[in-house]
Amino acid sequence: MTDYFYLIPIAIGLGLCGLAAFLWSLKSGQYDDLQGAAERILHQDDVPLSH
Repeated sequence: MTDYFYLIPIAIGLGLCGLAAFLWSLKSGQYDDLQGAAERILHQDDVPLSH
């Protein structure tokens, strides 16, 4: 039972850290262009390997 006094605040703290990281990524524009990176990989010119 006394373990819950340690585990619950740790779990809440980690959840708040995850929420803060997610909100920071939203605010900094990490999710603005989701299609651009996916299409950039497909349309890149392949460079032939030189021996």
